[in-house]
Amino acid sequence: MSNTESFIEEVSEEVRRDKLYQLMRKWGWVPVLAIVLIVGGAIWSEWSKAREAAKNQAFGDAVMDALAGEDMAARRAALAEVQAVDSGQQVVLSLLRATAALNGEESDAEAAKAELLALADNPEVEGQYRHLALLKVMLAGGTDDVAQNALFLEELAAPGAPFRAMAVELQAYAALEAGDEATAITLLRLLTEEAEATQALRRRAQQLIVALGASPDPA
Repeated sequence: MSNTESFIEEVSEEVRRDKLYQLMRKWGWVPVLAIVLIVGGAIWSEWSKAREAAKNQAFGDAVMDALAGEDMAARRAALAEVQAVDSGQQVVLSLLRATAALNGEESDAEAAKAELLALADNPEVEGQYRHLALLKVMLAGGTDDVAQNALFLEELAAPGAPFRAMAVELQAYAALEAGDEATAITLLRLLTEEAEATQALRRRAQQLIVALGASPDPA
């Protein structure tokens, strides 16, 4: 290789190194930032999980302490002091408060229903828990508004609803209370064929149909 060719090659190599250096100065921070983001994201994820676990642990401990009260009155008072920090915890807390209000001495059905209706009205609560709250309201006697009760039962008895069979049974009882035996019998017959109904519920429906002087099977 001539001296001229050697010189040209050295210059070309120097130029390439210079360009690479410039590129590193211009874009070298990108992979560094990517690494920081990846590591930072992993740290944030682990911290969030730990925080969530601690939050749930604290809530669970508070609930267990409340339920360990000497009597129902003490449990009611303790549950009233427990704070929920998300909709999932609120579901658990409201159901426990309502159950405590419905049981023991000095039970308060109205307080229980108010707690359950507030839960059902919470837009962050999942549909199945809303339905559970409404069902417990109806099992506790419903509201003072007959039309509102009918709407609740209609929602609960919709096809595919999680507590449809129990809601249909309550609709039948409501029809009987209103003096509409024909509608009650129709609903009870539906229950005898309802796939989601338990054997005990079907048996109750059949017995009530017979008690009303009708046949479980439509003519």
